[in-house]
Amino acid sequence: MIDLTLIIATYNRAEQVVVTLGSVATQHYPADRWECVVVDNNSQDNTRERVEAFIAAHPELNIRYCFEPNQGLSHARNRGITEAKGDIVAIIDDDERIVEDFVAAYVELFNSHSDAMAAGGKIIAEYPTGRPRWMSKYTERPIANPLDFGECVKLFPKGRIPGGGNMAVRSKVFKEIGLFDTSLGRTGKRLIGGEESDLFERIAQHNMACYYVPRAVMYHIIPEQKLTQEYFCRLSYNIGLSQYRRAEIHGRKMRLYISEIAKWCATLLLCITHTSAQSRQLITMRRHISRGIFRQE
Repeated sequence: MIDLTLIIATYNRAEQVVVTLGSVATQHYPADRWECVVVDNNSQDNTRERVEAFIAAHPELNIRYCFEPNQGLSHARNRGITEAKGDIVAIIDDDERIVEDFVAAYVELFNSHSDAMAAGGKIIAEYPTGRPRWMSKYTERPIANPLDFGECVKLFPKGRIPGGGNMAVRSKVFKEIGLFDTSLGRTGKRLIGGEESDLFERIAQHNMACYYVPRAVMYHIIPEQKLTQEYFCRLSYNIGLSQYRRAEIHGRKMRLYISEIAKWCATLLLCITHTSAQSRQLITMRRHISRGIFRQE
């Protein structure tokens, strides 16, 4: 019996995904009670060779490689879900490290809380080249999405959802509400997102409980290339575009426009309490998000 399936979707990160798998290999949970499915989303590097070599070097672990030719993170995650044998499906990304109790923490949560249908753990941002001076907690969220609600298991706070790179869902939930929306989510180098927000919105609409699991800790490794101004502007624009697409799907574009105007007011107020470098980045983020929402190329 497989209690949990851990899914890792990867695209052209052969070296980094092996680092992620290294942390997966340290799990304390009995190896015969969980599995890991690595979904290669049409990588053009040597991802397959590196993953298969890792699997061969760790025969004691239940790790499987599969190839998903349809480009896009949602396609890859959906493939992993269809391959999963576990009662619980946990999802991480290929630029992370997880702690040794990660799998055990999620299994324990779902076993001890019968009402739990979804969950998310703590996310700690890691900056190998240093945290930029222009970064505030507001501009850090779209890049690293740090998440910490303390050391106690609890329901997720209203208005917050698990990070896409540290989440778990009972497998039966997908049968009831569907998989990730493939019109959303990153595709290749395109930074469209929103697929996790859409999924958790559907979970909430079905009144399914979502818990915070502090022991399921994930370290999100942020490389230097994700700290450039070009990347930040492109990411912010695509956040806005993703918000527009979700609003279009759910028929609430006017509510989105009104909300964005309110966020501009809040951003200008926040600038008063931040350094000049942080304030400039806050304005930059809001400006490019607005570009995406109002579909300005």
